[in-house]
Amino acid sequence: MQKIFTKEFRPGEKWSGLIGKHKYIYFKALGDDANVSVLMYNMLDKSERFNMPDTLKAQFTAFLTKGNVLMSDNGRVMASIVEDSTGWNDAMCGHTTRIMTDEKYGKTSYQKERNDFYRCGEENFKVELIRNNMSKRDLVPCLNLFSKVYIGEDGSMNYVPDHCKEGATVTLRTEMDILIVISNTPNPLDPASEYPSVPIIMEVSDAPKPDITDPCVTYRAENLRAFENTWDYYNLLGQD
Repeated sequence: MQKIFTKEFRPGEKWSGLIGKHKYIYFKALGDDANVSVLMYNMLDKSERFNMPDTLKAQFTAFLTKGNVLMSDNGRVMASIVEDSTGWNDAMCGHTTRIMTDEKYGKTSYQKERNDFYRCGEENFKVELIRNNMSKRDLVPCLNLFSKVYIGEDGSMNYVPDHCKEGATVTLRTEMDILIVISNTPNPLDPASEYPSVPIIMEVSDAPKPDITDPCVTYRAENLRAFENTWDYYNLLGQD
């Protein structure tokens, strides 16, 4: 498919943009142990947003990979994961905070380090939300692409180092018109003592509209119902 947008995210960089439905969003890690945190909102009604608990509960999973979908709090599919070379993406750990970042990697500031200061997911998300006429009250749990975190028998959350290798890719397909917010900041459970410095490439291209036989539609009965909710939503708006 022909690329219509390309962006490279430097370590710590943030971005937000409007992406229409039926688009591929391709992410590629340009180094080992990458992590990119992602939020999604309905472009037409930003009170509808990615709902991590419902997404995991409806698909009977504790992580997301190819075949899974990202559901909104209205039971609709915002995006599908159509390709994933890693096989596991963390949806439970959330984003980093300023306190967490300072304690783990050392305190920095823009006034001293300028653009080399260590950014955190919380601040990145808040800035981009404000740019889109939203606020910190719109901040919800995010999806962490390229990271693997599993739950141990004792209930502990365990980060898996070396899960993401240079060249790893994840491709999303938008099923709704979305506002996407991206922060190239570390997973909160990453044990690295030095601030990770892995650039990420994002490419957007046109995608075909899925039909009833699409693997993401047929992955679970709950997926089909969420797709039907999405299709009904756009049919009532007079859109394909």
